[in-house]
Amino acid sequence: MTARNVLVTGGNRGIGQAIAEAMQAAGHTVLITSRSGEAPDGLTAVQGDVTDTESVDAAFKAAEEHFGGPVEVVVANAGITKDGLLMRMSDDDFEAVIDTNLAGAFRCARRASAGMIKKRFGRIVFISSVVGLYGGPGQTNYSASKSGLVGLARSITRELGGRGITANVVAPGFIETDMTAELPEDRQKAYKAAIPAGRFATPAEVAAAVLFLASDEAAYISGAVIPVDGGLGMGH
Repeated sequence: MTARNVLVTGGNRGIGQAIAEAMQAAGHTVLITSRSGEAPDGLTAVQGDVTDTESVDAAFKAAEEHFGGPVEVVVANAGITKDGLLMRMSDDDFEAVIDTNLAGAFRCARRASAGMIKKRFGRIVFISSVVGLYGGPGQTNYSASKSGLVGLARSITRELGGRGITANVVAPGFIETDMTAELPEDRQKAYKAAIPAGRFATPAEVAAAVLFLASDEAAYISGAVIPVDGGLGMGH
């Protein structure tokens, strides 16, 4: 394994934190971004807001100084939800989710690409969702933002695939988090009944897929969607 300089956006909790910790445990040099600039124990953060181009640029500059070189792996994980029924969803709630989840990932990939092109190596991993491909009631904004990452990854692959850069999508299903733990037991049972694996994933299982896509061994995989959903979406 070649140790790489890795930046994980929104790495201060949940799936992002699990990805950052797995990358670090594998021997990579890892930074996370968080809007506060604070990090969980054992991780190091730079302040960054993916909805602001200047903030993204500043975060990458700080990361490059910390690494002493370019960001070689960027994991665009930062995301929000503002669920609501279509007929009641406001423009603000739609635009805020698109701006964070989709445009935010674009801003990070665009900023990372300059250093990756010079190095002729790069791994861009977008964290999508089974909902982006499967759909979900009350989640038109979230689903649209997460499905958009597929087109983003595939267009980047067409542009930069000849320069040693890959762009892929990981689409998690239901994950064991504080949010799913708070669901009523009957709701959890109903969700699990729809999943062929019969259980929720652990954040570490999502991190394992990201770790592989970031590796040298995954050099010939680009524009792919890797579902980590226990068979729920069947790679839709």
